[in-house]
Amino acid sequence: MFNKLFLASTYVLLSSIAFEVPADVNSIEEVKAAYIMPLAEKSLLTDLQKVSNNFFVAVGERGHILLSHNGNDWQQAAVPAQSMLTAVHFVDEIHGWAVGHDSLILATSDGGQSWQVQQFLPEDDKPLLDVHFRDPLQGIAVGAYGLFYKTTDGGDSWEQAFFIELAAEEDKEYLLDLQQTDPEIYRSELGSILPHFNRLFVDGNTLYMVGEAGFIAKSSDFGDSWVRMEEFYNGSLFDLHRTPEMGLLAVGLRGHVFRSEDNGQSWQQVEISESATLNSVFSDATGNVYLSGNAGTLLQSNDDGLSFTERSQADGKAILNGVVLDNRMLLVTEVGIKVLNLDKSE
Repeated sequence: MFNKLFLASTYVLLSSIAFEVPADVNSIEEVKAAYIMPLAEKSLLTDLQKVSNNFFVAVGERGHILLSHNGNDWQQAAVPAQSMLTAVHFVDEIHGWAVGHDSLILATSDGGQSWQVQQFLPEDDKPLLDVHFRDPLQGIAVGAYGLFYKTTDGGDSWEQAFFIELAAEEDKEYLLDLQQTDPEIYRSELGSILPHFNRLFVDGNTLYMVGEAGFIAKSSDFGDSWVRMEEFYNGSLFDLHRTPEMGLLAVGLRGHVFRSEDNGQSWQQVEISESATLNSVFSDATGNVYLSGNAGTLLQSNDDGLSFTERSQADGKAILNGVVLDNRMLLVTEVGIKVLNLDKSE
């Protein structure tokens, strides 16, 4: 399974507690640089971002970061770490971040030409699975076992936070009691009770987060506080997306797709022909919505996510994410970059 849960395994409001986690200088000194590989664009790639019309970034295994100015030709960047990277986010054409296994956080301030380690915690053996910045200073990185880091200085320092409101209802009383009686055990328990946080999604002024066991939460203050939404599915969710007609689509394990027309207050399951795990949702400028997933799954909707037709790939290779560029689609897969011509039947 080449989904966010797989990547993790390879390695109303209540009170919250936060504490600063300085970078482990010794660990950073021990980081080994990623090898420059001639076939890096054909290796496992996990995330892709269209930063601008002529700038694209992809990340993946062994610390690979690939840059392109046309979507066809890719150049591997020099990266000071070999950990698997799971997500990338650029806030503009200059400032970007990538996260991955070993709680690794990388940053660039020159458009991806060079990268610096901001955090590397291999002794924790926990992966970060997504990252988002709303400007060059304010960002969030999340991951497995309730990992949640926040920065207000562009990542020069990262603060780890734990939120009781993100725990399941049956665990909150226990955690509140621990918070008062034994803060150290409380912090440790939160790290085991909180779900994996798989994906962040920003929708205007609202920040959503989805994860395992039907977890979905939203924040109106960029992650300072959260409201955990009512569960509508007991399996893991791997992505959330606002459709062109302002619906919400959530996707997850075993081909589960859910749609909401009231900002997540209620959800209806969308029946699709595939049962493979779905990794991401994205849309294009003309109103089409796409789902990508394991086993080559690629589905397209032209009715705002009410129904989907097949564009699945015959090679059966997992598709982790994608973007649409006019008549082309760029996909990151378990065998690297794939380019589809949308003018032709695939």
